[in-house]
Amino acid sequence: MCGIAGIFGKDSVNRLKDRIIKMNDSIVHRGPDSGAFYTFKDNLALGHRRLSIIDLREIANQPMHSNNKEWHIVFNGEIYNFQEISKQLNYDFNSDSDTEVILAAVQQKGIDWFLNQANGMFAIALFNSTTKELILARDRMGIKPLYYFNDGEQLVFSSEIKAILASGLVPAGFNEAAVDEYLANRYVRAPYSFFKGIYQVLPGSYLKIDEDFYLGEHNYWSLPTSFNKVTGYSENEIEAKFENELKKAIEYRLIADVPLGTYLSGGVDSSLITAITAEAKKDKVNTYTIGFPELNEFEYARVIADKYNTKHHEIIMNKEDYIQNWERLISYKDSPLGVPNEIPLAIMSSKLKEKITVVLSGEGADELMGGYGRIFRAPYDYENSSSDKSFYDYLIDKYEYVSREMRDALIVTPKIYRKEFDDKLNTLFDKGSNEENVFRFFHTYHVKGLLQRVDMTTMQTSVEARVPFLDHNLIEFSYNEIPYDLKLKWVDEKSENEARHKSASEYSETLDIPKYLLRKVSYNYLPKEIIERKKVGFPVPLTEWFENLEEMARNLLTECSWLKQGVLEQLIEKSKTESRAGQVLWMFLNIELFKKQYFNKDWQW
Repeated sequence: MCGIAGIFGKDSVNRLKDRIIKMNDSIVHRGPDSGAFYTFKDNLALGHRRLSIIDLREIANQPMHSNNKEWHIVFNGEIYNFQEISKQLNYDFNSDSDTEVILAAVQQKGIDWFLNQANGMFAIALFNSTTKELILARDRMGIKPLYYFNDGEQLVFSSEIKAILASGLVPAGFNEAAVDEYLANRYVRAPYSFFKGIYQVLPGSYLKIDEDFYLGEHNYWSLPTSFNKVTGYSENEIEAKFENELKKAIEYRLIADVPLGTYLSGGVDSSLITAITAEAKKDKVNTYTIGFPELNEFEYARVIADKYNTKHHEIIMNKEDYIQNWERLISYKDSPLGVPNEIPLAIMSSKLKEKITVVLSGEGADELMGGYGRIFRAPYDYENSSSDKSFYDYLIDKYEYVSREMRDALIVTPKIYRKEFDDKLNTLFDKGSNEENVFRFFHTYHVKGLLQRVDMTTMQTSVEARVPFLDHNLIEFSYNEIPYDLKLKWVDEKSENEARHKSASEYSETLDIPKYLLRKVSYNYLPKEIIERKKVGFPVPLTEWFENLEEMARNLLTECSWLKQGVLEQLIEKSKTESRAGQVLWMFLNIELFKKQYFNKDWQW
């Protein structure tokens, strides 16, 4: 796990070495173990900061170069099946690193062959000094971030936007269109960002830029086209296959030459990862949970820690810890924070760095198996409603965090991304069933916001997070092999009929069983009390702290440019009546805290 950076100019770039050094220095938190750069002539620089995970020797440092000296790489992430890939190559390896396997594969078989073989999370920059081509590639699910700026004369890229700004070549322009997008989704969907002209490389794709500065975008992976809705199947057979795929995904992510542990919230997903990890590892597993004195789930995490005899760590934080870390973490994320629990997760990651460098986390389980019952049952509710809306509009009303009505009443910024994604998704929704559309929506969009959270909270303290539920083989298995009825299962026929007259917010987890097959597998590892308790999010007592947020709002939002004149009191009052009162106001505060950090100075030099 590392940080990468680079500059590619159509012509020479002045002070090229100074710029790449500044870029590297800005992301030293991603890789404190070593840092270096490579330049080609005066128009290409590749920078790298290393967090050593596999093959800790200096010979595995980056930038790294192929044996024929043609290919040059900087790489952030892990290729879990690098040993299997290496066996398919005829190459004289100098290290035991996955980085060199990428170089060897690309040299011998090409980028497309490698990407189709690779199982991992990655952001990769490859430069060919013969053809003068630069390749920027991102993993299938977008687990690792990769941003770029391209004005037709210079392309600047990095794992983090701050490094692009540190190059001195790129102005920081506040992208007002991102405000509406963020308030709806809690993050900005790819390819956009909060900065004008700075984009994300799309997950499952790579960019190729030639010496004439022609930029081509190539998609190498998409979600499966099939979606299993069969009704005749052997449940036990599918369960056994699913458990096997899940164990493979977790065991791949135990490959490391440094200490490793797990997050353990006490929910099904993190508990199951912990259980399988503990069974696979010879040594005791370090496990971590965090909470507030007035709100935590420590008792459930302790049940699993005791059962699997882990080295368990409970971290307690208070309101003061939370407020003190808020702005600091915005400076690591280069955007407003998306969800309130990013702050406790970051504090927990800082604590676990004392013992471990790699942590397994449960993101992606809900998207894989239909865990958000209120949303994933929307097709059933829609079918039994009298709504005259399209299903897409019906779903979006349930999904978006700050309602469109509220956003339209309060903000003055453009809504161009809203229209763009609405048009795109309406077209896509016309092609599939409502059930599969929900799953595709969550895998294509929702989970990306969670991944931004995971990357920032861990990398700000030099920890690598791995997310086994987002293994692409597991995702493909889920779409192709697991029937819909084994993801969301009715308790019985009577329950299904009773649900016709209710909404999912009333019946989910009472009349049905979200993530049914995952829960069934969990009975092989976890106590019933963990599996059968209702799903809760990571709790942060924001509503209880509302007075503090209200005071901050009066100090920060009185004259902000993106809010309509005179609506601050309306915002505060509306936030009080929203069920998520604290978080709605918290999001508005985040935008202004972020804006003040990044757009009050000139980054160019």
